Amino acid sequence: MSRTLLIAEHDGKQLNPSTAKALTGALAVGHPVDIAVFAADAGPVAEQAASLEGADKVLKVERAENEHPLAATLAPQIEALAADYSHVFMPSTTFGKDVMPRAAALLGSPQVSDIMEVLDAHSFKRPIYANNVIVTVKAPSDTVVTGTIRTASFKDAPAGGQAEITDKSLDVELPGHSRFVELEVHKSDRPDLQSAQRVVSGGRGVGNKENFEIIYRIADKLGAGVGASRAAVDAGFVPNDMQVGQTGKIVAPELYMCFGISGAIQHVTGIKDAGTIVAVNKDPDAPIFEIADIGLVGDLFEIIPELEEKLG
Repeated sequence: MSRTLLIAEHDGKQLNPSTAKALTGALAVGHPVDIAVFAADAGPVAEQAASLEGADKVLKVERAENEHPLAATLAPQIEALAADYSHVFMPSTTFGKDVMPRAAALLGSPQVSDIMEVLDAHSFKRPIYANNVIVTVKAPSDTVVTGTIRTASFKDAPAGGQAEITDKSLDVELPGHSRFVELEVHKSDRPDLQSAQRVVSGGRGVGNKENFEIIYRIADKLGAGVGASRAAVDAGFVPNDMQVGQTGKIVAPELYMCFGISGAIQHVTGIKDAGTIVAVNKDPDAPIFEIADIGLVGDLFEIIPELEEKLG
């Protein structure tokens, strides 16, 4: 019987929300879905994965090298695990985009990237040309179907599942040319940008790094994640892990508010799946107004304080 394998993304303790969204996409293929958790101690994450409705089994693949997952070490393990599956997927996150092409190459499978709709077991829709064109692609039927699932296109698989958790041992020799050195993370008490239900972003119009504090303030009032345009990142206003857009993070919050962002196509690509887009810009001809549900022409340094006052 055909089965689908979903590779879980996690930090060693918490399951990344992208996994729940990717599970919904994987289930659309129509096969039972197993979730693989690669870790040194996979127990806590495996339990979280098992609670997702729709998961059939959760496989714990534990070994010391998986304490800090690397694409170079995960890919050969995925190749070995894929022998029992017809489909192998991973969330289309920064990490997923690093891991899956390696696994697909080892499997001799042409990868389908950024799957936004499943038509059948071998046919999928995906965006190209910065989301301006949606194409239908067909994966070969004589090899394992590999792909990354665009999490902005699918809703979270709900909690309430009781999947069986099993240990899986893989006799795989891992490459030694790559090793974990350190992880630098921009820490924040604000919601994760890619899973937040509300996101507030600032662009070049914010002016400088110090002025970006006004974006943080309104975001905290709304309980929102904070993003930025590439122009703001390149100017050094914020770290690059806050970048939203084609070369940054794809977001799909219920509410997306952007201040001082002109609306370059690369940025628009990353927010098209948002529920409601609110744009504030003092240029009435800014392209962002073409896709905004609510647009306000004005000075963000006057409008944001007014919004803060209304929010209390």
